[in-house]
Amino acid sequence: MLKSILSRTARAVLPLAATALIAGAASAADPIKIGTFLSVTGPASFLGDPELKTLQMYVEKINANGGVLGRKLELVHYDAQHQAKSAVTFTKRLIEQDKVDIIVGGSTSGQTMAVVKLVEKAGMPFISLAGAAVIVDPVKKWVFKTPHTDRLAARKIFSDMKKRGLSKLGVLSGAGGFDKSCRKSVTSIAPSVGIEIVADETHGKGDTDMTPQLTKIKNAPGVQAMVYCGFGAATSIEARNYKQLGMKIAHYHSHGSGSMKFIKGADGAAEGVRLPAAALLVVDALPDDNKQKAVAGAYRTAYETRFKDSVSTFGGHAYDGLMIAVQAMERAGSTDKAKVRDEIEKTKNYIGADGIYTMSPTDHMGLDEDSFVMVEVKNGTWAMAD
Repeated sequence: MLKSILSRTARAVLPLAATALIAGAASAADPIKIGTFLSVTGPASFLGDPELKTLQMYVEKINANGGVLGRKLELVHYDAQHQAKSAVTFTKRLIEQDKVDIIVGGSTSGQTMAVVKLVEKAGMPFISLAGAAVIVDPVKKWVFKTPHTDRLAARKIFSDMKKRGLSKLGVLSGAGGFDKSCRKSVTSIAPSVGIEIVADETHGKGDTDMTPQLTKIKNAPGVQAMVYCGFGAATSIEARNYKQLGMKIAHYHSHGSGSMKFIKGADGAAEGVRLPAAALLVVDALPDDNKQKAVAGAYRTAYETRFKDSVSTFGGHAYDGLMIAVQAMERAGSTDKAKVRDEIEKTKNYIGADGIYTMSPTDHMGLDEDSFVMVEVKNGTWAMAD
């Protein structure tokens, strides 16, 4: 502020000490830069679009309330679509040119894993919004994430299957990074919990017909249930093909389908699909004493009022990522990257839209299976599963 009202002539004759004071004041007033790269357009836009809208809305809200550490936030964002190469390009730009203080982004697992080496080398705190377990398992010093992992999703699905007396499972997965990680989690955990994989099928990137793979699952001896590991438009295609084949076995999806866009895209074929999701999807059904209800409800109201669109778990990932980052900076008392990284790792009992987070040096996500609820598509919307 002081710098802006001084003339060039006056600045030229200021003593060295006063000049240094002015420079320090200017530095303190510089915005805190939040970098992000997201799949805002393209086949994964149902992830990146609500994530970007959420980040933009809450950066505005935070700034309207005085910012962080007395400084405004500045969101520096790029649309990486669904491309890992673009994610790498934009991450380099965020680090080297934009000189951001932290990165909260990475809509997909493929994008996230493509930039891990970059952020680790640069010492850049990075909170990913993608789902694969490999992002934080094994732990990487500078990398954190907010969505539940596919391993947690698999365990939640298996718990539900066991309650329903189901033990023989067919698996269908896509070709993306999340799809493959989800499949690996499902197939590796299943034997340890008494689930038998009786069919294991995959489909290619961009496939618009999965009936051949689903037919094999339908005809697998003894099959009682199936799970689809994927996200984006493919989730709706799978649901439509399932219905077209008249399949009657229990139908599960991963948390990658946790959006109304999946239901609408399936055009009625999503009825009965069950999946593990953040409580955000069914916030009204939560008991009043649930710690997440107020937070998730406030986020949902703000998002749906502002954008006239249904809330999704993916926007919730961005909300939690930003809030965890901001709270870490406040605890650190600065934007020093090493200090902020350490404070993110110390996140404890943060109540978010996706769950209640407690991180540690051995856990860079901080969620457990209890932070999931089982939901089911009923009458064209999400409901708590029976």
